Amino acid sequence: MSIEPSRREFLLGSGLGIGWLAALDLMAATERNSVAAKTPRIRATAKNVISLFMQGGPSHIDTFDPKPLVTKLHGQHPPESFGNEDFQNGNLRESVILGSKWKFAKHGQSGVEVSDMLPHIARRADDIAVIRSCFHEGFTHSQAQFLIHNGWPRIGRPSLGSWILYGLGTENQNMPGFVVLLEGGIRSGPAIYGQGFLPAAYQGTSFRPGRSPILNLSPPPGMAREQQRDLLDTLRTLNEMHLEPRNGDAELSARIASYELGFRMQMAAPEATDISGESEATKNLYGLDDPVSANFGGRCLLARRLVERGVRFVQVWSGDGMNATDWDGHIQCDKNHQAKAAQTDKAVAGLLADLKARGLLDSTLVIWGGEFGRTPTSDGGPSGAEGRDHNPYGFTIWMAGGGVKGGQVIGGTDELGVRAVVNPVHINDLHATILGLMGLDHTKLTYPHLGRDFRLTDVGGKTELMDRLRKG
Repeated sequence: MSIEPSRREFLLGSGLGIGWLAALDLMAATERNSVAAKTPRIRATAKNVISLFMQGGPSHIDTFDPKPLVTKLHGQHPPESFGNEDFQNGNLRESVILGSKWKFAKHGQSGVEVSDMLPHIARRADDIAVIRSCFHEGFTHSQAQFLIHNGWPRIGRPSLGSWILYGLGTENQNMPGFVVLLEGGIRSGPAIYGQGFLPAAYQGTSFRPGRSPILNLSPPPGMAREQQRDLLDTLRTLNEMHLEPRNGDAELSARIASYELGFRMQMAAPEATDISGESEATKNLYGLDDPVSANFGGRCLLARRLVERGVRFVQVWSGDGMNATDWDGHIQCDKNHQAKAAQTDKAVAGLLADLKARGLLDSTLVIWGGEFGRTPTSDGGPSGAEGRDHNPYGFTIWMAGGGVKGGQVIGGTDELGVRAVVNPVHINDLHATILGLMGLDHTKLTYPHLGRDFRLTDVGGKTELMDRLRKG
């Protein structure tokens, strides 16, 4: 019986030698690290993603998940039938119900219910699909943020944006494929948008506002572009000589590629981030005419400009990671949320309207949500009597665009909004759905690490939600 020779045996036997093996390994490493655009493996309805992340955890029962029983039972203990779910500041039965101060109404032709906290988003009700039955196991901010972004409650796994960039690459080779637009600090640190064990080429790149989005991007004063090109060519030759005996080291390969990307970005990034040429009507659509909403609105406008230029994944953060200034409504949840809604509501609605008017909403998946929801009960302490605790057991995320059928509500929580009980959607299911909409099979998007193939959804993930979300 003849046995087909291995690649190594073939090359050695044919006299091509170890040098060819090294070259093949280097080419394989280059292919793995490539951010060139790739063809989706399955049917795709979205090409780009804009993730609007409300850091701190917005209250679902005050925004998109009306609970009349919560208002009715204000000041009382929850009924015994709701059990003794443990929260950070005690269990459910020992807490006192805190009624919502916001009024819900049906909006649009679809009749999706949205509270009067978010009047601008409410006018886009027919564009959004509200998923009221999300849940996961992370009670603290750090755990929950890692689960939402990385599919794992601890540091070390690649983020959703990195997985998508790894699977699909990006259409604009003069810009990073994964851009992060922050308001300030992050409770979980920059690993939340990191590449984990994927090659460094797939990490998120944080942009600052204004015409200088990345520090040290501009060349030194007096250096002509031709001189800089000659310097980079020499540096690349030396780096590749250093890389050759190191079997395509991913970190070194990414560093070499970053110099070239930085050179190309010197022309592309300032143009992409300069919003001065946008019309006053467009700027006002995003709330740039109001100092309260201008910061977040400007980043939403920048997100539109980036996906318009082929950037694959853009993340826009609301909240700077501090209890008093993000969505973490432990104290006076109504005032806390009112302030954050004033900063974000008009910009989010403006983004949806602008994408739709430009024909970009069909191909751009917009995702809104935080790391978890809030409890229907008071936080417990005297200073937090009007606040709500964390609730990862049932909360809301909504999507729009990217082939998603708007004007619908999927799933539901119980009568108090404590637990997802109707068509529960675990974070693995949500990630499987997002990848599927982008044309990626979550079971086949894998990367070898520590002796096994890893994936974003680990060993979970169902795609029934995707079938419900899609227009057809």
